[in-house]
Amino acid sequence: MAFIDHESPSSDLLYAQHTSEYAYRIPTPPRILVPPPELTANFFPETAPRPLQEYGLAKNTRLFQSPTHFNTPRGLGWTYGRRRQAQAILPFLYLGPMVAAKDGESLKKEGISMLLSIRHKHSLESRLMSGAMRVADELGIQRTTLDIANNQELISAFPIATRMINEHRAHIDKLHQSYQGDAPVMGKVMVSCESGNERSAAVVAAYLMEVHDDVDYIKAMQICQAQRFCVNFDEAMKHLLQNYWDILQAKRMVTEGGHAEITYEASVSSHPTSDADSCNRLKRPLELDDNDDDDDEQHRGESDEARFEGRSFAPFTDA
Repeated sequence: MAFIDHESPSSDLLYAQHTSEYAYRIPTPPRILVPPPELTANFFPETAPRPLQEYGLAKNTRLFQSPTHFNTPRGLGWTYGRRRQAQAILPFLYLGPMVAAKDGESLKKEGISMLLSIRHKHSLESRLMSGAMRVADELGIQRTTLDIANNQELISAFPIATRMINEHRAHIDKLHQSYQGDAPVMGKVMVSCESGNERSAAVVAAYLMEVHDDVDYIKAMQICQAQRFCVNFDEAMKHLLQNYWDILQAKRMVTEGGHAEITYEASVSSHPTSDADSCNRLKRPLELDDNDDDDDEQHRGESDEARFEGRSFAPFTDA
């Protein structure tokens, strides 16, 4: 005759009740909620970005000075017909559908100097795409196309698009400085896809994250939606932007760590010490590391219990 050991982990399950219903769906990541940007009394978003003073290929800080204005959120007076137009997300960066890139009069009026089209790799070039390319050639506007097979490839295209935008702006700035001195001239880029609401919107959001030090993936989507109300970031795209934000954060930490290491090496080389002092300094941290290992063993059990504190949900309760 078999006896049940009530102190064993398996027997504990006999006296436990689950606190919620079982779900048999495929596991999915939690939803990412993007709240609408808060507005001030003057209807300006509190999410105004602070540009980096220096970025990658273009080290001219004139290119990344804070805009003199930040457009009033278009969502306040949004109409359905405006989805066919391009909106200025930043004074030099526009977002819109392919039909807007085909409007030559609008391109000349806004001073667009480059068209960046995000196109599906395996689809034939649409008439709208052909028309936009033809209009760009007629107006002498630089045009570039990024072919994407699926949304997952966007994460590798984000830095490419950012580099293209910055190189173009640096080129326009240098070109006008050569014969206009310090006259402020901005190269303006329009990013577009078929609808102007999905892949191109993600590229613009990624640009905001990469060239601004205080714009995360939530804030980037808020800025895009405040200016172009019809943008559509589905859950897959939100998680893609979140992953890209994590990558940017890791790169910045590595860069900052490299600068700190160079500064430390420079300070050590400028203040040489004797061999005896170096040995004593090396021995002291090693002894501290040994003591830290002993402390870790003592507090490992306490930390294991502490990680469950503050959790309001328990999957099972005692019967």
